[in-house]
Amino acid sequence: MKNLLTIFFLLVTAHVVTAQELKLSDPLPVNTRIKKGVLKNGMTYYIYKTDVIKNVASYYIIQNVGSILENDDQQGLAHFLEHMAFNGTKNFPGKGILNTLQKHGAVFAKDINAYTAFDETVYNMDNIPTNVPGLVDTSLLILHDWADGLSLTESEIDSERGVIKEEWRTRQNGYMRLFKKSLPTMFNKTKYADRMPIGSMTVIDNFKYKALRDFYHDWYRTDLQAIAIVGNIDVAEIEQKIEKLFGTIPAIKNPIQRVVTIIPDNEIMLYNLGTDKEVATSTISFTINQPKSLKDETVADLKESLFNGMVSRMLNSRLREISQKPESPFVSASCSYSSLARANNTFGLLISPKPNQQQEAFKTALTELNRIVKFGFTQGEIVRTKAYYTNLYQTKISKIEQTPHAEIVNMIQKNYLENEAMTDITKEFDIIKVIFNEMTPQDLNDYVKKLYTTKNRVLDVTGVENENNLSQDEALKIINQVENDASLIAYTDEFVGKTLISGIQIKSGKIVSEKNNKKLGSTRFVLSNGVVVDYKFTDIEKNNVLLEAVSFGGNSLIKDADLPSAAMVGTLVRMSGLGDYNATDMTKILAGKNANTRIEITALEENISGMTTTKDVETMLQLVHLQFVKPRFDESSFKVLQNNLQNSLTQRKNDIAYKMQDSITTSLYGFNNTKMRLFDEQYIKEVSFEKIKSIYKERFNNPADFTFSIVGDLSKEDLKPLLEKYIASLPTTKKKEKWQDNSVAWLKDSNKKEIFLAMEDPKATVRISFKKPLEYSLKNTYLLKAFQDILELRLMETLREQEGGTYGASVYSSLSKRPKEVANFYVYFDCDPDKVEKLVGIVYKEIQKIENNEIDKDDLNKVVTSYLKELKEEKEYTGYELNVLYDFNVEGYNKNDPKNNLDIINSITTQDIQKLVKVLMKDAQSFEFIFKPLK
Repeated sequence: MKNLLTIFFLLVTAHVVTAQELKLSDPLPVNTRIKKGVLKNGMTYYIYKTDVIKNVASYYIIQNVGSILENDDQQGLAHFLEHMAFNGTKNFPGKGILNTLQKHGAVFAKDINAYTAFDETVYNMDNIPTNVPGLVDTSLLILHDWADGLSLTESEIDSERGVIKEEWRTRQNGYMRLFKKSLPTMFNKTKYADRMPIGSMTVIDNFKYKALRDFYHDWYRTDLQAIAIVGNIDVAEIEQKIEKLFGTIPAIKNPIQRVVTIIPDNEIMLYNLGTDKEVATSTISFTINQPKSLKDETVADLKESLFNGMVSRMLNSRLREISQKPESPFVSASCSYSSLARANNTFGLLISPKPNQQQEAFKTALTELNRIVKFGFTQGEIVRTKAYYTNLYQTKISKIEQTPHAEIVNMIQKNYLENEAMTDITKEFDIIKVIFNEMTPQDLNDYVKKLYTTKNRVLDVTGVENENNLSQDEALKIINQVENDASLIAYTDEFVGKTLISGIQIKSGKIVSEKNNKKLGSTRFVLSNGVVVDYKFTDIEKNNVLLEAVSFGGNSLIKDADLPSAAMVGTLVRMSGLGDYNATDMTKILAGKNANTRIEITALEENISGMTTTKDVETMLQLVHLQFVKPRFDESSFKVLQNNLQNSLTQRKNDIAYKMQDSITTSLYGFNNTKMRLFDEQYIKEVSFEKIKSIYKERFNNPADFTFSIVGDLSKEDLKPLLEKYIASLPTTKKKEKWQDNSVAWLKDSNKKEIFLAMEDPKATVRISFKKPLEYSLKNTYLLKAFQDILELRLMETLREQEGGTYGASVYSSLSKRPKEVANFYVYFDCDPDKVEKLVGIVYKEIQKIENNEIDKDDLNKVVTSYLKELKEEKEYTGYELNVLYDFNVEGYNKNDPKNNLDIINSITTQDIQKLVKVLMKDAQSFEFIFKPLK
């Protein structure tokens, strides 16, 4: 009796709490782990302690300043200021900020970066060590200088003009031109339409120094700035340092008002059609602008956000189901509710029609949206979507200590800029559960009707020249037809109560031996069917489990004539579903679960990779089991694949980047090389459904030929019965395969060519490469990477900073072990066609300097320190332990042994690099392709 009363009391208490929590006007529960404060000068600060990566912290400054604040004669100055923040400050002259941080392993564009948008500018220093004496203070001082200490010297300003112009040039293509053309429609002729952050190149070339300094003074001020420090730090100590360092920055007297631009309502649908010679496929964006509240968020806002997500997710599922049918008029279609501007959101559809099917594609997608407006969602759809969100919250809560710095900063940024609540996710989930409890299908239906208004509609069409593009009149007629279609019927959801292995008989096997590897801290299981599984427990990331199964062979064992089909195996398998279920049913079966697998065939390997949470390991292993015993090959999915390939070919037709790549391929290998094929009509014709099936079954026919590795937050005792049931039960053979050497030689050892292409915006693109047989070793791998990174530092200094000739040069390298031991390195950059010869000459001079051992020791120290930092950070993730098992079992070395990484890194000298580069450059095969605009 006592127990019954206790239960009754708890139920009553829960009901009372539920009722209180669902007051829509209540504020949302605050995340008390985030320390927020405001200094007397108006600057806001946020501090969050986490050891997701030990002994590092990330530092951000969020400026409530973007291109929207520029006057007509200032277009581009907000973005220009962002660049100048890395070109000299009060306490860090010249490149002082980069030099200081790079000495501690930080890498520019990876750990150190910034961006400018319409409404904000954000600077970041990520994963900076906190256990180096004085470095925390140095990092805070950099934030201080970004807030109130930019030097803005005339020489640095003039140097950066060229860099900005080259950034503009690099980003220019058909899609960017069409995006810019769409802005007046997208933003309803507000100031946003004329404030692309990159700015006007006329302004960039001609603005006076005072104009930039005035913009800095007017807008980089304490009432528009927030700093965020996230990481392995002491909150009280950091707060004290912030108050002392940043509190002395004076507030601006009589500041200019920071106005929020609101996109006005429109009663008549806004329309834009854009075409470009370099764009050969169409897209249709149909959106409805929504107001965005900047007031303190309440439970009502959380409920609205949840409904937005649920509506988008369920409609996307239906649209995806349509796209998986061969007769679909679109390649893809999606629904989203997202931010448009500071004070506006947008809800709507993004559609990629098949060629000459714009009208039908628009009608089909809009019909599905209207089906939801008229009839709402089925109970099955709602149940699955609730399961998805429940699982999402449970997973986030279980991994709360592993929340990445970037995710925390994103929450902070939205709080500062848009006043979004920084919630306690556990308490937020309690509210979500109550909302789910009280939600009815009618609630969601009513909400969709609220979103689907007749005003604030915007239709933006990316058209194609000489195609029947969707006109405004046609669109309005289609909208009227769909909205008044009396024949429209409700969606039927026939999926009920199925599981992955429904109807499949599985006869479990056994674990026949179990052996511990003391060096790795792992266990090797040998199963009764001959499969070997290496397992290691690690909870470095809570509730995270990874799987990889790898076998040698890959494309090297496939006939040349079948290579086009082999390239599509993974895609068709994904599109077809698995076992008895198509791709649509698979998403329904897996609703509420975190488990997925992916198959891939590469040049020398075939593999299955998997990712899951602890509770869903069984589901992941069921997926692996089915990949071997019951793969699915759906003929209707193959027809969809053929359509998609044809659309991809159309898309590539006018794309400059693809033309460049095809030119390189044919120059190096010729037009008829059976292994290095161009993606063309003939290639698509040779993709065969039957060949895809036979290739898959051949490559994945013997699980015992695969090396299985499983690592993560999963106990050995929980794993063993699952291995016996799902892996030991797989049919196997004794056949073992090896890869073959089918490598392809270049037609010539030296390839130098200028290629002229028609392009709308003139741009030169440089691609330089060298390759040479080189002994594979871990040390040579590190030395080649050091050469790569030092060269990239030098090209950043010369091509970008000294010459203002490019936005940036990328350098890539690789040292292959199979099928041949070969070193490759590759330099790539865009630039002004008039400067290309000079810049190419500089590249060769910098390579020559390294070959002559003219290597700046500071540059070597920077790259070596970055490798040590990366190695330390890698160990904070489950994926590192998966790589340890792979490298031990397949490559034959222990990644955890310092002699295989740490000792090599610390031993690198300039002489080592010089020696490698001399070997690499002597009699190396090479190419130099320079693409120029056709005049």
